Amino acid sequence: MPIYEYQCKACGHRLEKLQKLSAAPLTDCPACEAPALGRLVSAAGFRLAGGGWYETDFKSGSKKNLAGDSAGGGGESKAPAKDGAAA
Repeated sequence: MPIYEYQCKACGHRLEKLQKLSAAPLTDCPACEAPALGRLVSAAGFRLAGGGWYETDFKSGSKKNLAGDSAGGGGESKAPAKDGAAA
């Protein structure tokens, strides 16, 4: 079920409401009780959780090898240690 965002045209009160796609839009403002509530157009918010393509392929910087710390990070940390010991 999507979360819809509403704003009252009379008093400016804003609210979010979890509704079914088939549900009728709200019309009455809970703050001033005027029938002036309008649905706003807003971006959908979502979060990608767990290990997967986002976690392994699209991270940057120090977070890039988050999912592969044991394999990728271990080999890279040994290389600087060898250079440091030889110098």
